[in-house]
Formats: sequence, structure tokens, C-alpha cells
Amino acid sequence: MVVESARARTLSHVEPAEVPLQVALDALADPVRRSILRDLATHDEWTRACGTFDLPVKKATASHHFAVLRSAGLIEQRDEGARRLNRLRRPEFDKSFPGLLAATVDRED
Repeated sequence: MVVESARARTLSHVEPAEVPLQVALDALADPVRRSILRDLATHDEWTRACGTFDLPVKKATASHHFAVLRSAGLIEQRDEGARRLNRLRRPEFDKSFPGLLAATVDRED
């Protein structure tokens, strides 16, 4: 029997197909969120924990950015012990919004 922690139960994931275009654009508009996505795009899935990103914001603000990306269908997160690991949902997002990640994340600011 797997017991899910209270922390893990707070995670909710949205399918990119259910995300309105404006929500996706708003999530991608922030440079900190784009840097998170760029970083995830260059690493294997489930290898980056939230605390390992070099972000110019405090922990609470970083948590907000991860939540925005999750609610826009851009990332998936899972808890592994005390770490929260991340995965860029590029194939799913590209299916719903073809070319949008390439136009924003794959290019430098």
C-alpha cells in the first residue's frame, strides 16, 4: 500500500489541451518561468528538483512560479522523499500549442 503525503496531495496537474491560450501565454511571459523551462529542456526528465534551480527569487516566489507552470500544463511534478522533481511536458504542450515553446523557450531573451 502506497501512502501519499499531504504535500503530494497538494499537487494538481492540468492537461495542456484544457489550458486556455491566454493562461499559456501568461505563464510563458515571465523570464523566471522561461529560465525554469529552458533548464528543464536541457536535462533528463525527473532529474531536477525545485531547490536545484539557480533562480533570482526567494523560495516562496520560486514555488509560485512552479505552481503557475504546473497549472498551465507546462510541467509535471512528483515528490520523491523530501525533493520535488520536475518534468517538462513538451510533447503534450506542443500537441496543444504547436511552436509556442519553440518561439519562447528555445530562444534567448
